[in-house]
Amino acid sequence: MIKSTIKGVGHYVPENIVTNDDLSKLMTTNDEWITERTGIKERRHRKNRNDAEETTAFLALKASEKALQNAGMTAQDIDYIVFATLSPDYYFPGSGVVLQDMLGCGTIGALDVRNQCSGFVYSMSVAHAFIKSGIYKNILVVGAEIHSFGLDFSDEGRGVSVIFGDGAGAVILSASEDENAGDILSVNMHSEGKYAEELCTLFPGTKYGWSDRMRLEPESITSREVYPIMNGNFVFKHAVTRFPETITEALEKAGKTIEDLDMFIPHQANLRIAQFVQQKMGLPDHKIFNNIQKYGNTTAASIPIALSEAIEQNKIKRGNLVCLSAFGSGFTWGSVLFQY
Repeated sequence: MIKSTIKGVGHYVPENIVTNDDLSKLMTTNDEWITERTGIKERRHRKNRNDAEETTAFLALKASEKALQNAGMTAQDIDYIVFATLSPDYYFPGSGVVLQDMLGCGTIGALDVRNQCSGFVYSMSVAHAFIKSGIYKNILVVGAEIHSFGLDFSDEGRGVSVIFGDGAGAVILSASEDENAGDILSVNMHSEGKYAEELCTLFPGTKYGWSDRMRLEPESITSREVYPIMNGNFVFKHAVTRFPETITEALEKAGKTIEDLDMFIPHQANLRIAQFVQQKMGLPDHKIFNNIQKYGNTTAASIPIALSEAIEQNKIKRGNLVCLSAFGSGFTWGSVLFQY
């Protein structure tokens, strides 16, 4: 039986630390307000918001190199890339092909996934299906984001801009027939598109226009359209409902219980959401991993960064049962349950 085994993990974040006090110099906010509502104390931003070299694919490259080293593999061992991001280097093509070129791993396929906060969970599900079908043997699964280039650092945008950070995480998912190897035991993915505009960026796109408006009436393009918007309370209410549902579904599909779980890694959206879910699921502190306090919400990158750090800190060991769960824009949500 072919198993989907995590062979290597890695993460990378820019060196530039932006604290809550730093943001208070750009907008009317303060450390107490941000910490109370999000749990975030600091986040990473690339040094220069207009840097043409430190792109999303560049962050992904650094995380991927660490994952390859961790797995004892080279780029030539990879036969497919799945890249999750909402902040690609270009509007098109996707960042997967850019990463393929940077790594120098031949003319392998590269798929981009646009599922925002759920992007990495969806990407792992896709990679798992490819592995189980026997089509590919070693898949590089990446979540990477540079949010800092597209946030509104004014009082109008502070409710969103204080939350997000830059970073990347990567996982090598490999086929194995070793009976002692880890395996993905269950996956589930869900969506509810009627809530698309509760958390989104409206422009550019075919609904709100692009070239004609930019050329003929650029003054009509508002900050609400070009910057991310979020109905925070509405998103929170749905997140704390969907998280327990998807976790329970993942465990039931695998014939496991919450007591069997060794580690839960939620998407790092808001510390209050994670704490609410932890309490509802009855998880002790040592069975949940949060790092939003120092990185903020890195969207598709948040779960692989947290997974990499948890393994690095020996909080996840070989044989442990781990659940990755996410909820975000779309709305989309889902989980991956695996034995590491």
